[in-house]
Amino acid sequence: MEKEGITTKIRSDGKKLSVRNNRDRFFYPDEWMKFFDKLKGSQKLTFMFLINTGARINEARNVRVGDIDITNKRMIIRVTKVRAKKKEKNPRPRTIPISQEFAKYLNKFIRDNKLSNEDYLPILSTPGGNIAMKKALKEAGINDYYMFSIHNIRKTLETWLMSLNIDGFKIIAHIGHSFQVAAGSYISADVFSWEEKKKIRMIIGDLYASRH
Repeated sequence: MEKEGITTKIRSDGKKLSVRNNRDRFFYPDEWMKFFDKLKGSQKLTFMFLINTGARINEARNVRVGDIDITNKRMIIRVTKVRAKKKEKNPRPRTIPISQEFAKYLNKFIRDNKLSNEDYLPILSTPGGNIAMKKALKEAGINDYYMFSIHNIRKTLETWLMSLNIDGFKIIAHIGHSFQVAAGSYISADVFSWEEKKKIRMIIGDLYASRH
C-alpha cells in the first residue's frame, strides 16, 4: 500500500523506487522544535547549520572555521551549486549573514572542539543526514515524515523568512536561487499565525532583523 504523496516506480533493474509527488513540504515551528529535540547531540550541529543558513548540505560540508566571521555575524559559502549548462569551474562564493544566536552557538562549538581555521565543520553526509532526519521525525510523531528530505530545510527557512516579510531580493541572494526558481517553486502562502511567527524568531534568532 502506497503512502499518501508517494508514488512507487519500478527501475530498469527491477528494483522499486519511492518518489515524492510534492517536494514543497516545510516545517511548522512546533514541528521543527519537536524534531530537533529528538536529534542526538552529534547530529544537532548539522541541522542547526542548515536551518540557520538555508545552505545545501554539500555547501555546508565545505565550510571551514575560517569562513565564519563571528564578530561581524557573517559566513562565506565557497562551494556553491552551479547548473551544468554553465560549466563554471570556479563558481562565485556567496556571503550570508548569520544571527547573533547562531554565531554564539558556532563560537562555543568551535572552542569546545578545539577547531582551527583550516578545519571543516563536522557536517553529516547527505545519506547520514537523511537517515538521521527520518528517524528523528518518526520519533517526534510527524506522520508524513517520508515527505521530508534535507532539501526541505532550505524550503523551510525560505518560507519562514517570507512569512516575516523579509525582502525577497535578500532571500534569493541568501539561499542562492535564480529569480526563475524562486518565482516558480518557492513562493508560499503566509500560513503562519502570530504565535508561530514568534516561535520562528526563537529558532532563527535575529537573522535579517534589526539589530539596533
